[in-house]
Amino acid sequence: MGFETKLREDVFADGVSFESCHASTLLALPGGEVLAAWFAGTREGADDVAIWASRRTEDVWTAPVKLADEEGQPHWNPVLFQSRDGNVWMFYKAGKTIEGWKTMYLLSEDDGHTWTAPRVLVEDDCGGRGPVKNKPIVLHDGTWAAPASIELDTWEAFVDLSRDNGLTWTAGHRVWLDAEAASAAPVIPATASDALEFSVPKAKGVIQPTLWESERGIVHMLLRSSTGFICRSDSADGGRTWSPAYKTGLPNNNSGIDLVRMDSGTLALVYNPVGQNWGKRSPLVISLSRDNGATWGETVTLEDAPGEYSYPAIVSAGEDVFVTYTWKRSRIVFCQLNVTP
Repeated sequence: MGFETKLREDVFADGVSFESCHASTLLALPGGEVLAAWFAGTREGADDVAIWASRRTEDVWTAPVKLADEEGQPHWNPVLFQSRDGNVWMFYKAGKTIEGWKTMYLLSEDDGHTWTAPRVLVEDDCGGRGPVKNKPIVLHDGTWAAPASIELDTWEAFVDLSRDNGLTWTAGHRVWLDAEAASAAPVIPATASDALEFSVPKAKGVIQPTLWESERGIVHMLLRSSTGFICRSDSADGGRTWSPAYKTGLPNNNSGIDLVRMDSGTLALVYNPVGQNWGKRSPLVISLSRDNGATWGETVTLEDAPGEYSYPAIVSAGEDVFVTYTWKRSRIVFCQLNVTP
C-alpha cells in the first residue's frame, strides 16, 4: 500500500528568461500529454511577472512560452481546468495588490496549443472571483465549483459556482474559522532565515481551498490556514453554504496545499507538514486518505532538504497522480507516482 515513484523531473532547465517562478498548475490531457503553467518574472509581485506554460509530449517538456502578459500588471496563480466538452481553461489573477485582483481567463479548443485573447471572468470583479489557486471540480449535477478566497483584514474562503459551463458565476457563502480555530494566534518566523521573501501579512483566517465531492451534493474542502493546521469545511447543498472551518490533525505552515479525489475514492493531499504559522516550506509530502479525509497516512516525501518547496498542484489519471511544485523559486518540478491499492 502507498506510492511508487515513476518519474521526477524539472519542467525547464537553466537558461530561461525569468529569474523567479512560483504557483504552478497542471493538467493531464486525455492523450497522455501533460500541460503545466506558472507565474514568473523578476520576483513575485513585480510588474514583469507573466503567465508561462510548457507541455510534456513524447517524454520531453517544450520550452516555456509566455501566455499572458498585461503590461504593467503583475500576474498570479494560474489554474488549468478541462471542461467536459474538452475545452481547456486557464484562469489567473492580474493586479498590483491581492485586494485589487481581477480574475482573467484564456480558453483553448485544441488542448492548449492555441488560446483566445484574455477575458474577464466576472465583470466589475475586485478581489478575485473564480479559482484562487486550486482547480475547479465538476459536481455530480454538472455544476462547476471553483475554490476561491478573499484576503482582506480577515481571510475567508468561498466557492464560486457556475451552472452554465463558465458563462456566469454565483459566489457561495463565506467560510470562516470556528471559535476554537480562530483563537489560534499567528506565529511569525522569528529569524531572517525563516522569513519568506515577500512581506508577511498578519491576517488570520482560511484561504486557497481545495475541493472534493464525496457523494451527490456533499462537498468538502481543505484549507490553508493561520492556525498551524490544515482546516476543513463541509457543505450539504452542493457548495452553496458551508460549516465553519475547523482544524484537522494535519500540520500546516500557512502555505499552499492541493488535493485530488482519485477514481477509487482515495484522497491524495500534497502539503508541507510543518505546524507553524508562516513556518518553513520544507518538507513537502503527499498523504493518502481512504476514509473521506477522516484519517491520513501512507505518506511519501517529495522534498526534505533545506529550501522552499511549495505551492503544489495535484491531479490524477487512473491509479497515477501527477504533481508540480515550486523548487526554491527557481524551477518547477514535475512528479508522477502510482498509488498502490
